[in-house]
Amino acid sequence: MVGDKRLGQQEGSTGSAPDRSWREEAELTRGGTRIDLEWEDGHHPEAVPELRPHESDVAGPGAGCRPPRPRAGAAVVRPAQLPAAVADFTGRADVVRELNDRLTARTEPDGRPAAIAIAGTGGIGKTTLAVQVAHTARHHFTDGQLYVDLGGAGSSPADAEAVLGAFLRALGTPDAAIPDGTEERAALYRSALAGRRVLVLLDNARDTAQIGPLLPGDTAPGCVALVTSRAHMAGLEDSHVIDLDAMSPAEAFDLFALIVGEERAGVERSEVMDVVAACAFLPLAIRIAACRLASRRTWTVSVLARKLADERRRLDELRAGDLAVKATFELGYGQLEPPQARAFRLLGLVGGPDISLPAAGAVLGLDEEDTAGLLTLLQDISLLESAVPGRYRFHDLVRLYARACAERETQDTAERDEALSRLLDFYLATAARVYAMERPGDRTVGHFEATGHPGLCFASSGAALDWLFAEADGLIACVLQCTGAGTRRRAADLLMGALDLAESGAKSRQYETAARAVSEAAHTAEDFRTEARARSALGHLYSFTGRFDRADRELRCALELDGEDPVVASRAANQLGIVASGRGRYEDAERYLGQALDAFRAEANEAGEASALANLSRLHVNRGRTRTGVQLAEQGLAIYRRLGAPLRLANGMYTLGIALTRAHRLEEALVQLTQALELFRDARQPLWEGMTQFRLAEIHLAANRPAKAVEHAEHALALGGLGGEWRRFCFLTVLAKALMALGRRSRAQECRRQARAIRERLGSPEPEEVRQLLSDPAPGFPAEPDPYPGQRSSLWTPGP
Repeated sequence: MVGDKRLGQQEGSTGSAPDRSWREEAELTRGGTRIDLEWEDGHHPEAVPELRPHESDVAGPGAGCRPPRPRAGAAVVRPAQLPAAVADFTGRADVVRELNDRLTARTEPDGRPAAIAIAGTGGIGKTTLAVQVAHTARHHFTDGQLYVDLGGAGSSPADAEAVLGAFLRALGTPDAAIPDGTEERAALYRSALAGRRVLVLLDNARDTAQIGPLLPGDTAPGCVALVTSRAHMAGLEDSHVIDLDAMSPAEAFDLFALIVGEERAGVERSEVMDVVAACAFLPLAIRIAACRLASRRTWTVSVLARKLADERRRLDELRAGDLAVKATFELGYGQLEPPQARAFRLLGLVGGPDISLPAAGAVLGLDEEDTAGLLTLLQDISLLESAVPGRYRFHDLVRLYARACAERETQDTAERDEALSRLLDFYLATAARVYAMERPGDRTVGHFEATGHPGLCFASSGAALDWLFAEADGLIACVLQCTGAGTRRRAADLLMGALDLAESGAKSRQYETAARAVSEAAHTAEDFRTEARARSALGHLYSFTGRFDRADRELRCALELDGEDPVVASRAANQLGIVASGRGRYEDAERYLGQALDAFRAEANEAGEASALANLSRLHVNRGRTRTGVQLAEQGLAIYRRLGAPLRLANGMYTLGIALTRAHRLEEALVQLTQALELFRDARQPLWEGMTQFRLAEIHLAANRPAKAVEHAEHALALGGLGGEWRRFCFLTVLAKALMALGRRSRAQECRRQARAIRERLGSPEPEEVRQLLSDPAPGFPAEPDPYPGQRSSLWTPGP
């Protein structure tokens, strides 16, 4: 029968029948049956297929649900069908402990659950774990263990009726006593388990429908079913489900070392970690990689690591003998209906660690309801994971397989390109909405490329920012994938629309990589407008992270490439004014800021106008014109208040706070900066938060409150890594001065030493405010010679 071959041999079976004809004759003379004789001898009835039961053995009430019972003194049949445990099993200690506790509890009175299901993607180690646990717990199941591979991941899953027949024979039921039909066999199976303690290992189940008839049932409280499946057995009653995840890095290393040898792994520990990371901590992949290395004594671990570093060849490299990661995934993929297979392939093209439901809908070109249905199906069979509601991700190796399927099965690249283009449209349209909500009155998004997606709507500015930061990785990955002719301009606009990511400092490195990729692709294609916008975005980022030389170079280039583009003409000029002011080039700064102000006003861009006024305020303060500096800051703040933009309002308060500090109106400045700090925190802008803490430290130091200055400087320093080296220099210097004022000379000297080291690393002229800090001694510190003589401000004004 189908499924019988998947079953092991029961304990005590010899497969032959000894000569007992004289006993048969005697038994029959007494009115017994040959089946009775088999029970008395303790032999398995299937070993003597020619024997047939007496009519009374199968007739009468309950005959279809109760197995024949052995006579007193007959041997009890105890199947022992568990596969051999893996000799090098390691890790999973917590899960093994939990499963053993639950299995043990089931054998006690009123113990629960009746079934334990282990779910997870192919190669995650479900079967290995289940077999290990079953061997560990089998002494609790004194009446035996049943096992079957249900073939659920393949194209021909085992038939429940056939499996029940095999189980019944293993439990001692004669062939002739086994009825036809799944329901009849299931009833007889449950009766056979009644009063026994049997562990039933149902490996590789397809779904709950397949295993339903194979569960012991309430009449067998001493029995338990241990199930493994790629499907999540959510509908399995009276069960406990464990979703098995990848191994931890430590467990992965231990498994690899156990196979290749502790000494060999220990010599190249970092390379081993590279290998197991390339295997995405999937046990099957780790085992294959380790076996490959173990069989090649001339290889070092680094050789294997280099082979696995190439993502395009990684799945092909993860093959050893009959084991292959790709083959494991192919079993699951082969089950999919065409719409599911399409969704699997196209989602594999997407970069980023995960994807939201709306973004997935954009990729597939479907509404959210249809998309959710497809993703749920993929999740149910462990081809897709959902760590949090509404977000989905592939296991890293599954993603590579999905991408390979997309490249292999989609002959026309148009489908792949269209999927990514739809995703780009979704991100651009939605990021433009976030930008507009954060900057009311800003006309920049009106110059973006048109999209075929309307974008998401948000009830509040906070919700819009939540979306932007939640989607940051996927959004930036989409930009990197969309540098071709048909998508390049939209990718550059998306960078502009996502400027909050650059300003926050949270994703500055990834943002830089994406902007540079767009800039280089546009340069190669001589697409000057796109290149200008990408360089403008880069310059904006560099100015916020204190890399003023690079900022100056990128922004100048942007203006030269397309100074007629209203986006570049206004934004690049505005940022150049900030950079020039920070470098002490005040004439250049005033010229650039004047250009920016004119460009913003020409298109009635009020938010841009307020930004230019704020920057002019900073310029006037730097030049000692504190009265006009305060006035300009107040003009800009008034615009921000009228527009009602919380983050921009914080920027305006920050600028006014600086101007008021320089005008020695310290308490007024304190009010402005304290309010700005709260707004920056709410907007999740740690870079601006750090700078505001620094400004507050300045105020308290000037007001002779050194303890409060230390408190704010420490907070600034904790966030200072986002703003670049020169900001950290400023924070350390202010902290050193405050500490010295408190008499904490040792810590002050250490802060001063760190600041001096940063100055030496900077090596070239840095912003004017950095030079001022160098020559403005703290109490108890001698003034250091200024390595950059020339015009300077008498005020500290480290930007932004």
